[in-house]
Amino acid sequence: MTVNLHDSAYELEKAIRHSDEYSQLKKMYEEVNGDASAKAMFENFRNIQMQLQQKQMTGQEISQEELEQAQKTVALVQQHEKIAKLMEAEQRMSMAIGELNQIIMKPLEELYGAPQQ
Repeated sequence: MTVNLHDSAYELEKAIRHSDEYSQLKKMYEEVNGDASAKAMFENFRNIQMQLQQKQMTGQEISQEELEQAQKTVALVQQHEKIAKLMEAEQRMSMAIGELNQIIMKPLEELYGAPQQ
């Protein structure tokens, strides 16, 4: 029996969209976006995060000042109830995606062997 992976991928997409993790993430995201101050704070946090990731990816050094600013921003957004709930929902979704990735990669790991850690 052969399976069309493309079709299976779309079925998995539907399952993700109907999962509790995704529903909770979407709800928390909408709550943050519905609150102007939370939205601005969250967007600032995301911008700082993206800037630091870009620097890392291009091999640029991150200054102590940038690192301290990022830590202050993280502490600030974690104190905001709506953003903290959104970040928790993001973490749960990330864990679910990680588990899916492990399951999906299992046939290749069995074929080639698990990667060395």
